[in-house]
Amino acid sequence: MRRLIVSSFVSLDGVIEGPMTWASPFFVEENVDHALQALSNVEFFLLGRVTYEMFFARWPGIRDNPYMDRINGLKKLVASTTLETVSWNAALIEGDVAEALAALKRQPGGDILKYGVSQLDRTLLSAGLVDEYHLSIVPTWVGHGKRAFDDVGPVDLELVDINRFANGVVTLTYVPR
Repeated sequence: MRRLIVSSFVSLDGVIEGPMTWASPFFVEENVDHALQALSNVEFFLLGRVTYEMFFARWPGIRDNPYMDRINGLKKLVASTTLETVSWNAALIEGDVAEALAALKRQPGGDILKYGVSQLDRTLLSAGLVDEYHLSIVPTWVGHGKRAFDDVGPVDLELVDINRFANGVVTLTYVPR
């Protein structure tokens, strides 16, 4: 059975929006190695439309980087009611997103990974599909932007693991209660 893992950078003031601008200085060797290792059992990369469009505009052209090579090689699943076509090794999720992902989770194979906490998480959590949240707390203050779980509402999570990095980043692993 597959797991669905949601991973996100979160600033000290709770911001998750635009991490490529404020989290990048903290995504260094030790953190990249950890992120690459976390991808070892991932088979599918789940994206909502906004995240898909943002990543697709930048990431497919990045080459000769083991982390990006792994991301670019993953099968992508895009949850969107407005897109008609996708590329970048991606497929649109047809019909009910929760039903499609529940069926995929029941199959044997690698995990499903989603980056960022978004409105899609409301659907995922209400259907009981999220198995873990990996929240990387970045020691910086952003000051503005969408905050973690703004689109989701109240959540009840249990802390099950902590990874500390030399640059001050802490990755907290939570499971829904």
